Amino acid sequence: MSEKKGFFSRLVAGLTKTRDNIVSGIDAVFHGFSKIDEDFYEELEEILIMGDLGVKATEAILDELRVKVKENHVKEPAECKQLLIDSIKGQMKVEQTAYRFEEEKSVVLVVGVNGVGKTTTIGKLAGKLKEQGKKVIIAGADTFRAAAGDQLKEWANRSGVDMIGGTEGADPGSVVFDATAAAKARNADVLLVDTAGRLHNKKNLMNELGKINRILEKEYPEAYRETLVVLDATTGQNALVQAREFSDVAKISGVVLTKMDGTAKGGIAVAIQSELGVPVKYIGVGETIDDLQKFDSDEFVNALFDVKSDEEE
Repeated sequence: MSEKKGFFSRLVAGLTKTRDNIVSGIDAVFHGFSKIDEDFYEELEEILIMGDLGVKATEAILDELRVKVKENHVKEPAECKQLLIDSIKGQMKVEQTAYRFEEEKSVVLVVGVNGVGKTTTIGKLAGKLKEQGKKVIIAGADTFRAAAGDQLKEWANRSGVDMIGGTEGADPGSVVFDATAAAKARNADVLLVDTAGRLHNKKNLMNELGKINRILEKEYPEAYRETLVVLDATTGQNALVQAREFSDVAKISGVVLTKMDGTAKGGIAVAIQSELGVPVKYIGVGETIDDLQKFDSDEFVNALFDVKSDEEE
């Protein structure tokens, strides 16, 4: 629990700029309006959209808020706050099946443009799975970027897991082929695959991911498949654009949001889930292995509004 508690306080600290960006504005609306009318809702809408929650999520949150306000006969704007918090949480629930890849033999493809913290995320994920007693193999199939293999190798060593490939210029398909053979031979629980992060040449990326998928289907059909897209929270709406572009070329099943510490655009976590219908599964607030945690919508919204949950009391 102490690790979780430590993470919550880091999350609260990390979301300070986002909180200043969104919550102070919301509080101003709650205190500045004497009644709940169209102007009140419009003002709230503007703050949520400006806070990177996205149009779709904002509309859904406010629709739900209107219903709750009517049902509960709420007259005072200040009484709306908890209802608003609950509506935001409702937009972000992650299903219980979200972490199925931890429970069975699986292959986790990790995609994302260079510079978002993809390699670091794979390293941290490998470490977390190893701590759970899983046997993990990393496949270094990002053979396009010179330093990717070295960086990944460093993380593999740090996490104490095996790594296959990672040589610059090697064929990503053959790396995945070798890694699959190794995963089967060593009876690995999870095979984590790092992929090349170039979006400006979508055709190449599409071909590459297509080839990797075909190899996995042929060589490792029994493995459960997960595809995570890593996004940098500091890029706000641009992260949403990237998520959309990656979902054009791959079947994305989850999002990892990195660099949540120190960004004013943390609201993007809500937007991504709502706009893409893909859950945020992990959230990163720093450099160490414990700074990557499973995403908990209640905890996130509590941290955003700096509300202590029952667990923290």
